[in-house]
Amino acid sequence: MMDCKKALTETDGELEAAVDWLRKSGLAQAARKAGRTAAEGLIGMATAPGKAAMVEINAETDFVARNADFQAVVREVARIALDCEGDLERLSAASYPGTDRTVGEEITNLVGTIGENIQLRRTVVLSTPAGVVGDYIHMPTAEGLVRSARRSLERPAHELAMHIAAASPQAVSRDSLDQTMVERERGVLAEQARAEGKPENIIEKMIEGRLRKFFEEVVLLEQTWVIDGETRVKSVLESLAGTLDTSVAVSDFVRYQLGEGIERESKDFAAEVAAQLGS
Repeated sequence: MMDCKKALTETDGELEAAVDWLRKSGLAQAARKAGRTAAEGLIGMATAPGKAAMVEINAETDFVARNADFQAVVREVARIALDCEGDLERLSAASYPGTDRTVGEEITNLVGTIGENIQLRRTVVLSTPAGVVGDYIHMPTAEGLVRSARRSLERPAHELAMHIAAASPQAVSRDSLDQTMVERERGVLAEQARAEGKPENIIEKMIEGRLRKFFEEVVLLEQTWVIDGETRVKSVLESLAGTLDTSVAVSDFVRYQLGEGIERESKDFAAEVAAQLGS
């Protein structure tokens, strides 16, 4: 309300000019706030038959994630992302429903409304011509629902998504794991074995044994199923295939963790308040 009053004052009561003033003010605010760290926010998901999209929209504080306007934008942008094939520039340039703005412009408009740096950080789309795409958001604020064209796979797909969220695998199988990572681990294990004084003729056998443990930690199919804490994921899929009398395989997965890879600022709020009071 104060912004609207100021806009009318600045434009001598001209409504259209006041709207333009508010829009320009929002762009200026966004530019000023763009350099501030935004590592909170929400991850949103949207699904369609055989397809799912995921987006991450960041803000400066976790309070924004509870804002109804912010949540609504995250949900809508996730739905729009379904048609953008994981292309962030295409998503940012897409039309935002109910407005004459693009998605990117709507995010900028939200900066002016909420007063924090808000960034559309990344998006991904997974699809399959046959089978289902399952999804799961841990402690969701924006909606994330499972949709499936084949109800028999709906629950297993959702449980698998829960497992991936909890266990954080790096690849579906050994073959799809980054071989640079494997060789780096192999080198570390070799040095550890030598440091233990093991003879060279048994180091290779030790490495292979310890690599199996490494694969059990980072390869999805070789991880322990978090649902029961005992069965391997590979065995769960084999059992499901037997039940359905058809082949069942995981083609791919994507795991987003909010704010991962963003260097967060360490703020001493008590010192900031004290400095403000002192001034």
